[in-house]
Amino acid sequence: MQRWKNRPEGSNWGEFGADDEIGRLNLITAQRRRAAAAEVREGIAFPLSLPLDFPKGEYAHGPRKPPELASTALGHNNHFLPAVPDVVSDDLATIHLQYSTQWDSFAHAGSMFDLDGTGEPVVAYYNGHRGGEHVIGDPSGSVRPHADALGIETIAATGMQGRGVLLDLERVYGRERVAVGYEQLTEIMEAQHVTVEPGDILCLYTGLAEVVLELGAELTQERLDTSCAVLDSRDERLLRWITDSGISAIAADNHAVEAFSMAPPPGAEHALPLHAHCLFKLGIPLGELWYLTELGAWLRERERSRFLLTAPPLNLPGAVGSPVTPVATV
Repeated sequence: MQRWKNRPEGSNWGEFGADDEIGRLNLITAQRRRAAAAEVREGIAFPLSLPLDFPKGEYAHGPRKPPELASTALGHNNHFLPAVPDVVSDDLATIHLQYSTQWDSFAHAGSMFDLDGTGEPVVAYYNGHRGGEHVIGDPSGSVRPHADALGIETIAATGMQGRGVLLDLERVYGRERVAVGYEQLTEIMEAQHVTVEPGDILCLYTGLAEVVLELGAELTQERLDTSCAVLDSRDERLLRWITDSGISAIAADNHAVEAFSMAPPPGAEHALPLHAHCLFKLGIPLGELWYLTELGAWLRERERSRFLLTAPPLNLPGAVGSPVTPVATV
């Protein structure tokens, strides 16, 4: 059943079916996975996640917090049966699911939009799913916030495995803060002989994860906001390229993929145009704070850009994001 009368301009709502919840991940077909597997030549695996308690410093004092470990009622070092020597330790963790290396689900970012053609905007998410009906978000109500549709488990169910393609922005800009638009992106792709095809997962190596690890507890928000390349999501040509390219997901080693400001320019439609374009309009998951340094260096040395990427999120029903431990195999 179609849930909307109007869909946002430039969106693909309905093109994968009225009830679709995985968007452009539909393009990662069995054929595309075989093509991804064909990129494995050496059998070397690169873990692509930061330690889950990074970033540290000022970032850890923001709304998202690093994980806290404790023990369950079973405890630690528990010699639970005196007749035998076995000892057990059992953990629990309080985790902010989008603190470190992560995937955003489509329930993470929506928009006020006139779904019904009445002139009255409502809270809307990808493919016309609605706030309050499909994505429950009122923490003061009797029901805890959760996603009945578009939750992270829908991404987990795909296996989230396909061909990764790395674009090496650090090679061009170092740690300089640069907003990369369409012209810069396509020029770098040409120079690095990088091509993407429908169903590919684009990975952006900027070097910011190295800054996060090097500074540790000395990391400031200013360094996060002024270091390394980001996508210029206010470049309409760049957004059109994302649409036309057919890529299924984007992951970066920075903390938003795009440039972000708490004070959007006058007349801006969205504070985070890339999040709106990808998560709300097209159904393209976004990965943030990935660790791409070692993979990037290995690929750079060999003038390669493609690899098999395996990156399923937690299969946690109702969550809007998830930590992830991606693995690139070359």
